Amino acid sequence: MTPTSATAAEETATPAAAEAPKRSGQRPLIFGRKGNIEIAFLWFFVVVPFVAVIAAVPWAWGWGLTWVDVAIFAVFYVVTGFGVTVGFHRYLTHGAFKAKRWMRIALTVAGTMSVEGAPIRWVADHRRHHQYSDQEGDPHSPWRFGESTKGLFKGLVWAHVGWLFERDNSNARRFAPDLIRDPDIRRIQKNFVPIMLFSLLGPALIGGLVTWSWWGAVTAYFWAGLVRIALVHHVTWAVNSVCHVVGEQPYRSNDKAHNFWPLAILSFGESWHNSHHADPTCARHGVDKGQIDTSARLIWLFEKAGWVWDVRWPKRERFESRRNEPVAEAA
Repeated sequence: MTPTSATAAEETATPAAAEAPKRSGQRPLIFGRKGNIEIAFLWFFVVVPFVAVIAAVPWAWGWGLTWVDVAIFAVFYVVTGFGVTVGFHRYLTHGAFKAKRWMRIALTVAGTMSVEGAPIRWVADHRRHHQYSDQEGDPHSPWRFGESTKGLFKGLVWAHVGWLFERDNSNARRFAPDLIRDPDIRRIQKNFVPIMLFSLLGPALIGGLVTWSWWGAVTAYFWAGLVRIALVHHVTWAVNSVCHVVGEQPYRSNDKAHNFWPLAILSFGESWHNSHHADPTCARHGVDKGQIDTSARLIWLFEKAGWVWDVRWPKRERFESRRNEPVAEAA
């Protein structure tokens, strides 16, 4: 379905594709710096949920895990996980499809609920990553410190979490000018804090109301708030770190991105990272047979419902032209 009238056009948005930063002139790579308050919040959302994960086993052993906790955890994990993969990544960053206005807003709010940062910042960082992938200028390459064992270990830590504390910010006017011009995205950006608080405290409210108890609120906050946020974060960060070091490289991508199958289910298909870097604007990352990509399946369902269209599905000839030749066995 394609809008044909001015009114319909206002209800849609097509984020710029991965090549957008190249068309943004000579604006500087970096603009603005994180303040001490923002750094303090980063420490909180990195450390506290991780501590909750460490405490999860003794917590489950001592106080148990109820089906209410599991259900709330699952709903919030799916909503925020797809918010990142379908909303922030495949839609806002790469423009893999067009969407109705309400869908654009819903996907962006869901991505913001992941507490991985406000949408414009997230997209600016990721577009910068694609322009400079595993080169100087990449905000989170695990190869930043070289290929020695020590350098790679340091690089993995940097790519996984260390880069978040870098004071310098990617220049949003260079890498995400389309989102800056979008009033809906700007409104969500300005409301990052209340959306973040709902993501963190909403599970407690729901758990307390369902069980009609303070303890139900506490356990839901622990599992569906803290532990869920930690899992969403570390799965996303593992794509930045592990998937640029470990796995297979069936396609040429001009960087060190790998396909790493063990993360495919938890990452909703994001760990088919080499395939993604071979064709960044493609809506499906798991392009080969047997590669699970639930994000692509969700986009397909949205397309069937008429909520999104002009989906950039993979073209086999395009991928085959980029396939790496198998290494010949030694005689």
